Amino acid sequence: MPRRRAPCHGAISGAPLPPSLLFFPEAPFFQEDLGTLRQISCKRGCLSAVKNDGTVVVWVGAEEGGDPQSHPRKPRRIKLEKNVKVNSVDCETSHLLILSSEGKLSEHSVDFQNVKSEPRLLKGLGDKQMVQIACGNYHSMALSKGGQLFSWGQNDYGQLGLGGKMRPAWVPRRVQALDGIPLARIAAGGYHSMAVSLSGSVYSWGKNAFGQLGLGHTEDKHSPTYVKALEHKKTVFISCGGEHTAVLTKDGLVCTFGAGCYGQLGHNSTRNELFPRFVAELFGVRVSEVACGRWHTLVYVEDLWKVYAFGSGSQGQLGNGRMCDQLIPLPVDFAEKGRKSITEGSASEEKIKVIAGDNQSILLFLKKKNSYASLNQTLARIEEEEIDKWVSDLDSNKIQYKFQCITHSYLSSQDEHFRTSQEAAGINMSAVLLFSDKIAKNPEVCTEVTNAVKKLAPSLRYSANSPEALRVFLILPVILRKKDHQSDSLLSQLAQIILDLETEDRQILESLWSSLDIPFFKDLVDIYQRISRVKIYSIIEQTRNSEMVDTYWNAPSPLLILQVLYEVNSRTGFKIQERNFYVPEVKEMLCAPKLSPTQNFEQYTFQVVIQVPCILDMEAKILLHNLDCVLLNWMSSWPNLSPNIELIVRRQYLVQDTWMCLRNMKANQFLLFFQVCFIGEPGIDDGGPSQEFFTILGRELCAPEAQIFQLFEESHLIWFSSQVPSEEDVHFLIGNIFGMALYNKKIAAFPFPLALFKKMANVPLTLEDLKELSPIEGRCLQAVLDEQYDDILESLMLDFTVLKEEGGCKVSVELKENGANIPVTKYNRQEYVDAYVNYIFNDSVKEQFKNFMDGFSRGCQTKKWNVFLPTELRLLLLGQTNYNWEQLEKNARYNGYEKSDETIRNFWAVFHDLPEEKKKDFLAFLTGTNCIPGLGMETFKFTISDARKEDPDKWYPVACTCNRNLILPRYSSQDVLREMFLFALEHYEKFGLS
Repeated sequence: MPRRRAPCHGAISGAPLPPSLLFFPEAPFFQEDLGTLRQISCKRGCLSAVKNDGTVVVWVGAEEGGDPQSHPRKPRRIKLEKNVKVNSVDCETSHLLILSSEGKLSEHSVDFQNVKSEPRLLKGLGDKQMVQIACGNYHSMALSKGGQLFSWGQNDYGQLGLGGKMRPAWVPRRVQALDGIPLARIAAGGYHSMAVSLSGSVYSWGKNAFGQLGLGHTEDKHSPTYVKALEHKKTVFISCGGEHTAVLTKDGLVCTFGAGCYGQLGHNSTRNELFPRFVAELFGVRVSEVACGRWHTLVYVEDLWKVYAFGSGSQGQLGNGRMCDQLIPLPVDFAEKGRKSITEGSASEEKIKVIAGDNQSILLFLKKKNSYASLNQTLARIEEEEIDKWVSDLDSNKIQYKFQCITHSYLSSQDEHFRTSQEAAGINMSAVLLFSDKIAKNPEVCTEVTNAVKKLAPSLRYSANSPEALRVFLILPVILRKKDHQSDSLLSQLAQIILDLETEDRQILESLWSSLDIPFFKDLVDIYQRISRVKIYSIIEQTRNSEMVDTYWNAPSPLLILQVLYEVNSRTGFKIQERNFYVPEVKEMLCAPKLSPTQNFEQYTFQVVIQVPCILDMEAKILLHNLDCVLLNWMSSWPNLSPNIELIVRRQYLVQDTWMCLRNMKANQFLLFFQVCFIGEPGIDDGGPSQEFFTILGRELCAPEAQIFQLFEESHLIWFSSQVPSEEDVHFLIGNIFGMALYNKKIAAFPFPLALFKKMANVPLTLEDLKELSPIEGRCLQAVLDEQYDDILESLMLDFTVLKEEGGCKVSVELKENGANIPVTKYNRQEYVDAYVNYIFNDSVKEQFKNFMDGFSRGCQTKKWNVFLPTELRLLLLGQTNYNWEQLEKNARYNGYEKSDETIRNFWAVFHDLPEEKKKDFLAFLTGTNCIPGLGMETFKFTISDARKEDPDKWYPVACTCNRNLILPRYSSQDVLREMFLFALEHYEKFGLS
């Protein structure tokens, strides 16, 4: 045989290379014409080739770890059963894997003396069809058409991805953490493994001593871990070297990371990289393919018909004719391969496949129409046109198999799914909904699908923390919408799995929920709201049947998920209305015949409901709050103490006497319900005098002359003053008053803005809150945000300061460090507005609000009040002023009268004829306040009684505020009633209530 010069390092004797192959450094493997090759695998000590006829030819080196070009063995041929062709091969140090065109996987031991020719089907894969294989040094992986990944072999560094520090696995085991993630590519390095999803997400696990996992550290990982640094890179291909990794993006860019000791990362250095880093030398070209050898890397640029190499060149594997390392990608000159087709423009007909072995590089020239890429079979999909056929086919095995493909059958169209992230799920939810509707038409198919979900559910606990891994939680509830016991049970199980996710995973899932379109988000809420109703009803039934309630007081998981969805809804500006979360059955639970406060059910009710306030409408929240107050009162007064404590005050010195009483009270006394006794005024407080107490106190404390609050004239609202009051504990005492009002179910109508109640609930404040409190300031700040012209904004001469009144003078306060020297521009105006709002509501009154909340906690020692939304808390404490006098008439009840009686008709005729302010005065005359309770006029009930039954001597109307009872003399004309009204209201004004 004639010798010829090798295309790279040295001259090696042997036959010319096959017409479809270049091998460098050149090796004496091919002693005969192999014909057209389909695929080549070159690993440590072993080289294998797949021919077009489906035959595998294998060469093994002289010793383990040896170079296959030294002392090569005679090639051995492996052929599978008749009519079965080989799709692809890969090998590790100890054995060779062969994947047939039918997806069956067999292995052959490699002992460096022989290749056992008898195929041995792998156990543990059953009848699953495989589409990809990958081998490391001592471990292997296989991807099934259904999307499941299997691994086996040694596991010293966690390279099998099975979780925990496990022993070797000698039969294939499923990598559960990647279940439900549609994988496009798998790759194995020396002792690490990688996978790429159809949407470009990258997962890594195994050895990480040099950062080859791309996670930013050097800790080994025993489970697949999401490579966040590649989240937005749209990865489509990945290759692993001995201790480094290269990824290829959809845009043709190359990122490398891991060991860089020989320059194999291409960054013009020998430094290791812990994070993926773009190879800058390849900017400007669109890379088509990348391959990692043990210590070197190859890339192929199809548009230029060029191959670039970098890294270790000690064995001539870089194809540059030298035995030295290369720190940056440089082109390989393969024009000497002796084929005229290269220079005759066959690039339009051929495609190069680059293969990097241990210390070898191979260029395989393939016809484009029969390219190597076609060997990589794709995952199964549920095609729309096949759904109807599938629904009619009740083969449970087929349904089980098809259902595994659900997550990658409904990716968003075109390239949208490549943008999968915490902000976008990359799933076509409309298609999922259509699929769910179609299978719902066949109950037997629904049952089979439910069984498929049941088998999938356990593996979801091991999901990798990535958006792609978690979007299965968006799909499955839609699939399980059918209302039956098994679906409900699985939805509950799914809810518990979600709750058990790591905090970071939960946050990603919540972000995906927030990105859903409103109809799909509402469907998800409806599903869990329905399951929550079922759970609540079950609890009620247990109580009715006197069954012992479990003392494990966590709320059922569907209710907790409903609460999480509510919080997501809140953060996204209430995409859907709050009533979508309400569970009406909970009122029945709260109104059930009361057991002893010490028994399990009552305690269980409180503990469950307090965890999921979203299921409560305002009426149910008030029920819960009031029940808890009664329970605390009972516990603090039992067995010998009175449930009440009396405040004795003088009406003309109400504020001073109140402060004295509050300062002398002990904390535990606030657990008792309080009564008010106005000195010199006979009677027992059954609710009326105590409400008058709050009404008068609120008016006196909010008066400008009190100098406690800052009054905003335009809005008629108050806010804490930044000035230090004369009585330093006044805000603490006012907080006490507010707490007492809430605990005792009274209205304390201090004209605070919603901002106070948002602060109490730890809800961030915005410019809209300032617009309510101070409309002028709010409009000015909005104008700053809306201004389009820089010169106008500059002419305002704003900086990061605000004026504060101090000692009767205006002083400037900086909103940030050096704020006086920072002008407000279009680029920082949002920061300025946010800082301004924060100063008004937070920084300037930090001490005052803290004292207020300390006092509030003392006055209302139940924590159930935090179930109320800020708007609800304001209504509960301040009442409302949406008067509906016709509704008031409808709500009236009668004692000794009929609605048709003349006195009643005259009464309402006179009442409706009164001026608006007199009607409000009548309401105060009747209840002690002119504000309507928080639930509105619809819930306001009062009674009109016949004076002959109550007090025959009274000739004018009398209001019994404790029970909202109005006493009217019989046979009163309109003129008489009008005179009685005016007399009563005038008499009432003398006490300072109106």
